[in-house]
Amino acid sequence: MVSTVLPRVARPPSNSELTLADVDAVRLLLRGDSVIDWHRLSFADHAEVDRFLRLNEFDPESDNEMGWLEDIRADAVDYLSRAFAMAIPDEVAADLPARDLFLVASSHGPHQKWACVVLKVMHIIQHINGRAGLLKISVSDEIIFREIELKVMQVVEQLRAAGAPLAEWEWSRKPRDSQITKLLAKRSTLAANIYDKLRFRLIVPRPSDLVPMIATLTRQLIPFNYVVPGESLNQLVDLAELLRRQEARVAEEDDPTTSGMRRAAMLNEFSGPEYRIVNFVADLPLRVERLLPRAETPAGLTHVVFVLTEFQIADKATAQNNESGASSHEAYKARQHERVRMRLFRDKDDPLPPD
Repeated sequence: MVSTVLPRVARPPSNSELTLADVDAVRLLLRGDSVIDWHRLSFADHAEVDRFLRLNEFDPESDNEMGWLEDIRADAVDYLSRAFAMAIPDEVAADLPARDLFLVASSHGPHQKWACVVLKVMHIIQHINGRAGLLKISVSDEIIFREIELKVMQVVEQLRAAGAPLAEWEWSRKPRDSQITKLLAKRSTLAANIYDKLRFRLIVPRPSDLVPMIATLTRQLIPFNYVVPGESLNQLVDLAELLRRQEARVAEEDDPTTSGMRRAAMLNEFSGPEYRIVNFVADLPLRVERLLPRAETPAGLTHVVFVLTEFQIADKATAQNNESGASSHEAYKARQHERVRMRLFRDKDDPLPPD
């Protein structure tokens, strides 16, 4: 297995040890917001920036990979100049290392907003490049999913060894029959809308362990910028209480998200009334060298591709309740199958069942 450049695993933070950057990442994940709506970052120093770059599969100690980051910055500046006739300050456009833009975007200096603008476009360009790269390589889903599973497994086992609050964890792939059933049950029949082909489920011992686990994942595995907007469901964490407890509630103008852009996924209509979960989808970055020998990599291909991955997190008591009665998986499948039967066999004059 090819190694990644993920951050070195450290002891998970307690609730009292969460940084402002941790709270911002947890808030985005739980709300299902988009990082494009942020207007400030919260990185305190180069160590936090480097950890974030490693999460995004950039090695800050590699001149080549920092060169790739510079190329993405140049592409972003060129786009902003062409599309919007923006005159980006030289310090942001070229003079400072691209790595330093994260600290400028976290500051209160004169170029803070410009750094945020450039970083947002860099994020989009990197994502487009990675998504395009996935289409250019002839690699099966089996190989891609296996490498994501190995990547997550490596991090989770290291987290357990470091003392992370994790009672149990498992992963699964949605079988083809289940994909067909899901699309038959939904109005949207686009296969691209199936986000849970690959799912990881993590169970923590107590409700108080939920936030430390989520923060740990955003430190060690999941870049907050690739959490899919609008696909988060939070039924377990009191986010307002978290912000009060961490004394991280700030004035609206300093909130990294805008108040009008707080999205959340709808509860799955087939779930039982007592079912509770934290659920979100992330487009995890995966280095191409894990999928193809270097000699077989097409020229000009990005070094990272992205794989949609669903995560579910709950405490142990809630997880046990989710497997009983109307909340059980068997009851869920029965309701879903009944919907499919209604759609397949309805007469032309029968109304469509509501979504």
